[in-house]
Amino acid sequence: MGEKKPRRKRKPVNTWKFFESKGGSVARKRKSCPKCGRGVFMAQHKGRITCGKCGYSEFESKKKEESGK
Repeated sequence: MGEKKPRRKRKPVNTWKFFESKGGSVARKRKSCPKCGRGVFMAQHKGRITCGKCGYSEFESKKKEESGK
């Protein structure tokens, strides 16, 4: 039988980059998932925004069409 594949080393997520301080308050930079709630951020990919927990996706082309109407 073959050998086990070596595990991929993952980069730690820098969650401090998801927030921005304005004056005395803190604001979120990324959008939160509408299905999972406010605690889950959505990942920004080229042409889409995706939730890593539930798989919900929003596509940029669809978003542009809705705002144009």
